[in-house]
Amino acid sequence: MANGKTVSESHLLRTLFNLWPYMWPAGRTDLKMRVVWASVYLLISKFVLLLVPYFFKWSTDALNGRMDLAGTVPPLLAGAIALVIAYNVTRLIQLGLNQLRDALFASVGQHAVRQLAYKTFVHMHELSLRFHLERKTGGLSRIIERGTKGIETIVRFTILNSVPTVIEFLLTAVIFWWGYGFSYLAVTAFTVWAYIWFTIRASDWRIAIRRSMNDSDTDANTKAIDSLLNFETVKYFGNEEMEAKRFDKSMERYEKAATDVWTSLGWLNFGQGVIFGIGTTIMLVLSALAVQRGEQTVGDFVFVNSMLLQLSVPLNFIGFVYREIRQGLTDIEQMFDLLEVKAEVKDAPDAAELRIRQGAISFKDVHFAYDPARPILKGISFEVPAGKTVAVVGPSGAGKSTLSRLLYRFYDIQSGTITVDGQDIRTVTQKSLRSVIGMVPQDTVLFNDTVAYNIRYGRTSASDGEVFAAAEVAQIAHFIEALPEGFETKVGERGLKLSGGEKQRVAIARTILKAPPILILDEATSALDTTTEREIQTALDVVSKNRTTLVIAHRLSTVIGADEIIVLKSGEIAERGTHAALLERNGLYASMWNRQREATQAEEHLKQVRDSDEMGVITRLAPAS
Repeated sequence: MANGKTVSESHLLRTLFNLWPYMWPAGRTDLKMRVVWASVYLLISKFVLLLVPYFFKWSTDALNGRMDLAGTVPPLLAGAIALVIAYNVTRLIQLGLNQLRDALFASVGQHAVRQLAYKTFVHMHELSLRFHLERKTGGLSRIIERGTKGIETIVRFTILNSVPTVIEFLLTAVIFWWGYGFSYLAVTAFTVWAYIWFTIRASDWRIAIRRSMNDSDTDANTKAIDSLLNFETVKYFGNEEMEAKRFDKSMERYEKAATDVWTSLGWLNFGQGVIFGIGTTIMLVLSALAVQRGEQTVGDFVFVNSMLLQLSVPLNFIGFVYREIRQGLTDIEQMFDLLEVKAEVKDAPDAAELRIRQGAISFKDVHFAYDPARPILKGISFEVPAGKTVAVVGPSGAGKSTLSRLLYRFYDIQSGTITVDGQDIRTVTQKSLRSVIGMVPQDTVLFNDTVAYNIRYGRTSASDGEVFAAAEVAQIAHFIEALPEGFETKVGERGLKLSGGEKQRVAIARTILKAPPILILDEATSALDTTTEREIQTALDVVSKNRTTLVIAHRLSTVIGADEIIVLKSGEIAERGTHAALLERNGLYASMWNRQREATQAEEHLKQVRDSDEMGVITRLAPAS
């Protein structure tokens, strides 16, 4: 238990240390001055606040005739009115100073929220593909959402309230000791100590409940987003009820945890009220007895009560601050955990810009495994000469798509080298490497924005005319112009409003706009029907002309014209050569070709039979002349 507590406390201190740069932002003197002035105004407001009970005490004594005031008007009336006015004016001044403090600090808090949210967003894009494949988008979005909400609270309370509140406690203690004796100081100190001790213990207990609620909330949100992203799959299998039950089960856990959070808050507030109520009772009894003995005035009794009421505000605030800071830390600790995740692939300290001359690619004795126990590539060596097309084919799981991920440097290889124009891709910056490569993937995912936005994503500075020209080359301009809103048509979540062929053409147009010297076609037509495949292949042939092209293919009909075809099997090169040479060899490639050709012929025969049957039905239904 001790170790667990130590880890918790060290994590708390580390999180606060990580937050400091956002509370005191470097290079922003204007924000630092806002923090300074906000702190100054808060301290002044604390001193002004201590005058309020004094004016109340003097007003009470003046009304009781226990206070001598000089003046030309009746002392009792003039004194009471003046002191009552001073009492309320002082309260207004203190309120104004607090509001001025909040106004000054607003931009500091919002800047901290923006900076940390931005840093987290950038960091998420710097992490490896492996990380994103293993994490769930819904859970990540929830972590970031809760974390950013907790930042301002923690930053605001840490800078502007903790130290001034301690100062207020000390001033109150000094006033009681100096004005009323050690017994008042002792009761005040014990009450404050008991109140803070109980608040911390109860709040720590509630942290575990809060974590459970957050975990349930994250789980429910993840299941909801995952189910909605796979809306069609849910419908295909009629599993709406199952999805609803999974979501409801997570929400049931959230309901119980949320109920426990509110119940525990009730016990916390009640306990705080009891502790402070006992302390207040003892103090007022001491003062009442002193008034009866003539040692104090009624104004003193009112003063003690006012000081205690005034003390209850920062006491409640300390409880609130502690709860909010701890709960805020609970909310953002996962965000900081994300920020501490190291990027798997990093630029070398002396990484240079990739210098493209011709765009020749070379894989030399490349070994790679996602998991050390399961090798994927086992000493692969081949070249893609500048301006040529090399196709990689093979059975599923042979390691074909892994080649494109390695060339993009989504992962680093265990041994061997991958070079572009003789430059090892591990020695150049990732940005310069990826800027010269264009990708048309099998599963094109579009942004939920307009067609124009998705095409322009290839080169964000492109003009409308260049976007249109790229769409024309990709043979999709005609289709887009026929849409009700043309290029401003929204494509929907993940591009679901477009067909597979239309999405592929958008992806091709996007790549054309990027105009890269190196092109990767990663099974770009394998998910399309035969007719659409042929149309898309025509566009791809135009795009790949005079470009260094690596084609990763499942359908062998798309790679007949490649300058070289490499056949992978179990992570090794089984065969290589041109289409004609490989057929003549009558090996693995020829076997795959024959199977696919038979399947294509059977598909076309079935289509002819279906078309013939439909024509027969139409002929029979046609009226006799």
